Amino acid sequence: MAERALDLEAMAVTLRASGEYRVLRRLAPRLPITIPDGVVTRSGLFVDVETTGLDWRRDEIIELAMIPFRYGLDGRIYGIGEAFQGFRQPAAPIPAEITALTGIDDAMVAGKAIDLDAVAAVAAPAALVVAHNASFDRRFLERFSEVFRTKPWACSMSQVDWIAEGHEGVKLAYLAAGAGFFYDRHRAVNDCTAAIELLTLDLPKSGVPALASLLERARTPTWRIWAENSPFAMKDRPRARGYRWNGDDGVPARCWYVDVADADKEAELTFLRQEIYGGQIDPLTRRIDAYDRFSERC
Repeated sequence: MAERALDLEAMAVTLRASGEYRVLRRLAPRLPITIPDGVVTRSGLFVDVETTGLDWRRDEIIELAMIPFRYGLDGRIYGIGEAFQGFRQPAAPIPAEITALTGIDDAMVAGKAIDLDAVAAVAAPAALVVAHNASFDRRFLERFSEVFRTKPWACSMSQVDWIAEGHEGVKLAYLAAGAGFFYDRHRAVNDCTAAIELLTLDLPKSGVPALASLLERARTPTWRIWAENSPFAMKDRPRARGYRWNGDDGVPARCWYVDVADADKEAELTFLRQEIYGGQIDPLTRRIDAYDRFSERC
């Protein structure tokens, strides 16, 4: 077995050296590394949910995975803990398209429930909760367990500039392939493991740890600015400037909004006053940090 592994490694090295092939390796468990003297560490928690649909108000969690990890304020991950995984039977049958995507069917979740006390115990030590598409996972998990409302959150999909670093997309499968590994997708534990692996790596262009880039953005407050009651005739201007449309029943509902850094706040307000409202109207604003970001509260 060891001899076969050496043969495969030699073939992989030869293929890579030719310049004609790229080699993808199956993701393997990462061993802990020694924490350097003087490095302050924190407990992180990577989470992923599989659900019956995309609407956090109506759809339900059918699988939850959580993996604790130890990270330094230097942006390095030093150890990965034991995974928590649980299935949950929803009130209605799982849609066929969800089973096709995740491999989870009604038989797998029949009679299953996720222990909320166990979830809270795993999540309690975390100084930061991370998800790949935190806008999705956080809303489901805040409805599921109160513990997730008390934590700062970060998003490994949107708070690392993967495109600027040379990746072709931000989906986990694209990022994994770009980083040289593959894994069994669309199961919650596997997705968590793959995302943590990506955060352990140095970014290909800047050379900084991916987690360090994420932490910097997560720590930086932003401002959400709403273009409430903006004239319909002006709708293309906010869109061209990067505004997004809030079409749900949140507050304020059905208007354009944008998130900007503190340094860009006044310039954005000036744009709205001069280009959209044509006067001294003060748009609605809200300061957002990691405790609220990606939550329905925003």
